[in-house]
Amino acid sequence: MAGFRICGGEKIEGTLRVDTAKNAVLPILAASVLPQEDTVLTDCPRLGDVECMRGILRMLGCESCWEGDALRICGGALSQGEMPEELSKRVRSSIFLLGPVLGRLRMATMAYPGGCEIGLRPIDLHLSALKRMGVRISEEGGMLRCDGRDMHAADIHLDYPSVGATENIIMAAALLPGRTTISNAAREPEIEDLQRYINAMGGHVQGAGSPLIVIEGVSRLHGVTYQPMPDRIATGTYLCAAAITGGQIELTNARPRDLTAVLDKLRAMGCVIAEGEQVLYLSAPERLQSFDALQTQPHPGFPTDMQSQMLALACVCRGASVIEEKVFENRFAIAGDLCRMGANIRVTGRAALIQGVERLHGAHVAAHDLRGGAALVLAALAASGETLVEDVHLIDRGYERMEEKLTALGAKIARV
Repeated sequence: MAGFRICGGEKIEGTLRVDTAKNAVLPILAASVLPQEDTVLTDCPRLGDVECMRGILRMLGCESCWEGDALRICGGALSQGEMPEELSKRVRSSIFLLGPVLGRLRMATMAYPGGCEIGLRPIDLHLSALKRMGVRISEEGGMLRCDGRDMHAADIHLDYPSVGATENIIMAAALLPGRTTISNAAREPEIEDLQRYINAMGGHVQGAGSPLIVIEGVSRLHGVTYQPMPDRIATGTYLCAAAITGGQIELTNARPRDLTAVLDKLRAMGCVIAEGEQVLYLSAPERLQSFDALQTQPHPGFPTDMQSQMLALACVCRGASVIEEKVFENRFAIAGDLCRMGANIRVTGRAALIQGVERLHGAHVAAHDLRGGAALVLAALAASGETLVEDVHLIDRGYERMEEKLTALGAKIARV
């Protein structure tokens, strides 16, 4: 497996254009099987998860090809609904295909999805919602077999505002006659992006970004060329790279309104931040100030996908910080690696108490998951000496050529 060799102590400074959002592209790739014509995604990131989704789509009959920085998907060629077990288990986003495949073929078969080991992510909400829509679901040999011949519109209330379940219901209902409603829907910006994509194809979805979403089913969707939204988590990660090294950074193709909770925390830590329509500028102090408490929540609360990065920052803050993880129970897997680098972290259940140290030192560590791996890179940038971060294929799932971007900003980092 590849690793990153990082010589810390260099400030992150310069300008960087933010890539397109992984968490927006993956459900859009799934929804690309809904129209009869091709979808072209412009400025599409070449990520591990994107390639895995392309592999699943190929097995379903939908070829795709790169046209420069754009990805063309032949969704109209969908010919079968049985998703390959090996690929489905490799990536969590395979679950997104359940709704749209049922919407097109009225049947689907898949294995329980995989992904990063950040805790239990049951798909009960997805399945119970589909059952409310008339789908008959059975399990045979670890495979979920879904019969949607009697699918119908429905009013669905989610016990928890699950992003994946909200997106799956939208895609399953897009081609169903009648009106489907989702109450207590997740409000993440990526759901708004999925709504824009489906509506650009002729769909009728309203309310994304609010707790109530209404889908009026249409008989047919058409192909479209679409530009997905910028990656708010990558935006936050590179802001943190400048913050932890006492540097300054300008990010273009950014959407500050999607990161309010993160920006508030960075300001509380002493960073000066200026916002434009599609630009963010951050200047960090020589040493960050600790924050009293951080608690992850569904949007618009603090995003769980930024928690690991903030954990890394807290390690070198002046004073003590507390982080409480309310979404996934295994988000502190990197605490041991950070302590190996000299951090002072005490984890109790879903909470971590971090006493900041003046400096971390280099060590041999390994990524356990996508965001935790990115956080270890941040810690290494601020550490004295050399750090080797292994298993960076996990980082490649969500950050395109991270080492090249950081090198351009002044970091001493190389893929080995």
